[in-house]
Amino acid sequence: MSLVKFNNRTRHTAPYFNNVFDSLFSDALNKNYGVSKMPNVNILETPNNYKIELAAPGLNKDDFKIELKKDNLSVWAERKSEQTEEQKDYTRKEFEYTSFARSFVLPEVVDTEKINAEYVNGILNITIGKKEQAKDEHKEIVVS
Repeated sequence: MSLVKFNNRTRHTAPYFNNVFDSLFSDALNKNYGVSKMPNVNILETPNNYKIELAAPGLNKDDFKIELKKDNLSVWAERKSEQTEEQKDYTRKEFEYTSFARSFVLPEVVDTEKINAEYVNGILNITIGKKEQAKDEHKEIVVS
């Protein structure tokens, strides 16, 4: 058996050349970023309710499942699509699968009967109402 030494001259002459190809190949392997990425969330509190805005573009309202167990609000989304394209003598199939799950622990002041969800322009808006006595609980604390 003989040992063959590989001399990669591009690393010495143009080190950026291999880095470009390395990043292209690693990006190609991780092409579907939506599978592993959690959607971004904005949470807003007003005197009457909480509002959760969850960015989930490209989905339909039927793709979401929202569930409340005790004080834990869970949001799931799952979409699977299949595309088939026939060209010349072969058939190409591409599968796309997107899913995520997010959970939020709700405070005690939440009225579980006043939870609404709406999906508009790629954003899931969840409005969670507060109990009446929680709205009045506002006082200023003086620092001594």
